[in-house]
Amino acid sequence: MRRRILFVLFATIFISGCGKPAVKEPIALDKVPEVVIKTAKSKLPGITFTRAVIKPNGEYELFGKDSKGKVREIDITPEGVVTELE
Repeated sequence: MRRRILFVLFATIFISGCGKPAVKEPIALDKVPEVVIKTAKSKLPGITFTRAVIKPNGEYELFGKDSKGKVREIDITPEGVVTELE
């Protein structure tokens, strides 16, 4: 019984994670590397990017709108590789 309780305790800790949760950090658009901005503009032409965040894995996530107001998002590595496009 004691082993089962310890197992459940450790499993709960492992599944829920330790330490502080991963948080996306806001960053000013002028601080985003030029290669990231160029990649975003080439993949989403006509989008006006309004904000950016750095994800815990080091990727940049940029947000913007097209001329009709549709919100678009793109995730790009610091090297300029697109990992997600919405």
